[in-house]
Amino acid sequence: MTQCALRLAPLTFVRAAELRKAEWSEADLDAAEWRIPAERMKMRAMHIVPLSVQAVGILRELHPLTGTGRYFFASLRTPTRPMSENTVNAALRRLGYAKDEMTGHGFRSMASTLLNEQGWHRDAIERQLAHGERDAVRAAYNYAEHLPERRRMMQAWADYLDGLKNGAEVVPLRGQLA
Repeated sequence: MTQCALRLAPLTFVRAAELRKAEWSEADLDAAEWRIPAERMKMRAMHIVPLSVQAVGILRELHPLTGTGRYFFASLRTPTRPMSENTVNAALRRLGYAKDEMTGHGFRSMASTLLNEQGWHRDAIERQLAHGERDAVRAAYNYAEHLPERRRMMQAWADYLDGLKNGAEVVPLRGQLA
């Protein structure tokens, strides 16, 4: 389970609490979508996470282990509760990453930085991070989810990470070309 959480975190770049408390009832693997309810979100608004082919593969791999329960990542001690908030960070430490090198939350920063550098639309990135609009006037009028672009972006991001993992020379896709 921990390995699946570590593999899913960089593909979805959701907050650590959103990941560890993810429920099977929120995921539609056939539609490649995870809908996190408002009450579990920091900004108290439902958040749609488009799932890449790779993310769906991880969840399908995980399903035989925890799919009959509530959580993607159930606690090993009490399956009716989610995994501990320390699990992902502890696994990163066991892999050799120091606290100042990588954290579960660091996947969000990494994705935001690299996707912005690759030229993806800022609003699509911010929506994927479930950030609220900072401009109060714009926030009052703009409810765009940017889902079509976010779906393309999340698949391109997963493919980019696969390229890094496989040691290929990766040429980043530009958002406007994706």
